[in-house]
Amino acid sequence: MEALMAASKNPARVKAANARKEALSPERRKEIAIQAAQSRWAGNLPVAEHEGDFPLGGSTVSSAVLQNGTRIITQATFLRALGRSRSPKAGTGVLSTVDELPFFLQAEALKPFISDDLLQSTSPIFYRTKTGGRGVGYDARLLPMVAEVYLRFRDAEVKARGAIPGRYERMVAAADVLIRALANVGIIALVDEATGFQNFRTQDALARILNEYIAKELQPYVPTFPQEYYQEMFRLRDLDYSRESVKRPQYFGILTNEIVYRRLAPGVLEELKAVTPKLASGRLSAKLFQRLTKTRGYPKLKEHLGAVVTMMQLSSDWDDFMVKLNRLRPRLELPKGDSRQLSFDYDAAKDSGKGL
Repeated sequence: MEALMAASKNPARVKAANARKEALSPERRKEIAIQAAQSRWAGNLPVAEHEGDFPLGGSTVSSAVLQNGTRIITQATFLRALGRSRSPKAGTGVLSTVDELPFFLQAEALKPFISDDLLQSTSPIFYRTKTGGRGVGYDARLLPMVAEVYLRFRDAEVKARGAIPGRYERMVAAADVLIRALANVGIIALVDEATGFQNFRTQDALARILNEYIAKELQPYVPTFPQEYYQEMFRLRDLDYSRESVKRPQYFGILTNEIVYRRLAPGVLEELKAVTPKLASGRLSAKLFQRLTKTRGYPKLKEHLGAVVTMMQLSSDWDDFMVKLNRLRPRLELPKGDSRQLSFDYDAAKDSGKGL
């Protein structure tokens, strides 16, 4: 909840603010609100990088994801989802507040049900839309929290009086619909899906992984694959092996890609192939591991090779080894739909006559 806990409030501050407001004339209050709005829009506002709509409880909710990852629900659709229809006062860009609370939580009857977390996270967020326009919204996580306030108020009223005041019926009904709609899906997931941020988030995470694993330049060659790796490969493939002089079948490279590189991290094999220099014949001019980083990629390769050799030594044949490998070191796939996705074509290699 760090993002929701930025504000610092206390009863003394609220009381003092209240007293100051009571001493102002309506005209002066409006003037102050307009000045504050102008100051907000003049500042260096965050920009929405992703925007989108999604249906929720009979309403269409407009959302955005800001540069810092904050998920926003626009003020207007936030209010409609809560059964409210009011609009911001002219020129302010945000509904007026008392006690630093948005108007939909200002009623005295609701205050006993407002948690400290909610109290400290109700400030509107001003931002620029993707087209450069003005946007006002609230952190998406507020929506279910506010709905819960109305439902706790309803429960208390029903218990004490047998019914809720008529003026709250619409908001309570809307809150009930919202909570039911959110019962099986998270608000963050809805925003991410609607704005397309879920795909960006996956791609961004993949980019960070590749940055950790793939070196910017070709590293010096260092013997890396232990002799036991090839010795066990020959045994499991039912081939004759001689430590002194042995020519490895060409398809061993295909197998190594499958059981080693494709299981280091998502996208590593594809990226290694893309950045490793090629000869005129089209073959790679260096070993794939020469483009692994010294701090992350290469150590991970050595650790994985140790595990692979151990599984090989404990296996009776190739199929037995693959069962162990898939259970203990499964393939790490690229995100679905990634253009770099490649599959291990076991049958095609087998049909090529190279002894699979």
